[in-house]
Amino acid sequence: MSDVLQIRNLKRSFTQGGQTIHVLRGVDLTVKAGEIVALLGPSGSGKSTMLQAVGLLEGGFEGEIVIDGEHCERLDSGDRTRVRREKLGFVYQFHHLLPDFTAAENVLLPQLVRDTDPADAGLRAKQLLAGLGLGHRLDHRPSQLSGGEQQRVAVARALANRPVLVLADEPTGNLDEHTADVVLTEFLRLVREHNSAALVATHNQRLAAQMDRVIRLHDGRLE
Repeated sequence: MSDVLQIRNLKRSFTQGGQTIHVLRGVDLTVKAGEIVALLGPSGSGKSTMLQAVGLLEGGFEGEIVIDGEHCERLDSGDRTRVRREKLGFVYQFHHLLPDFTAAENVLLPQLVRDTDPADAGLRAKQLLAGLGLGHRLDHRPSQLSGGEQQRVAVARALANRPVLVLADEPTGNLDEHTADVVLTEFLRLVREHNSAALVATHNQRLAAQMDRVIRLHDGRLE
């Protein structure tokens, strides 16, 4: 299997009150196509900071980030946006759906941004949502959906453009245990069906055990 993600000597520090806080202290990681990796660690361990770096969401990092063979630490803001649009999918703890749009429209819009034919984008949105058990909720807005349903729409949106890498930051952290199990099971099934790689940050060891590999972030380093 080819390497979808390569991280080499990734570092991130913040200065606060005249003191330097080292969040990432030289992280090395490789994730292969089709592999789902759990990033385990308590709150405040740097999991979200690491995902923000890999997701090219902010600067200030040292080290190498290679996504699908492309050295992303060298890119300007325009090319970082291109990589996010073409190669990455994101699922967050809070769904961040667009409140004025229906479930189907929330999955349709990122495809249109990528210049997908509207008819094809609409069909894919319906197929993804139906596969997640939401075929009867296509025309409902987020406020009309339960928390678990909203998060399933977020999963469909993340996979709409067939990303090579999905990044998920506590994707079930805002759900009750039963709903979290359902959403995670469907998320893992879809990621595997698409043969995407995934890096999933969580503090839940029981959920992490369902993934292909578990790594732990401790004191700014992986172990």
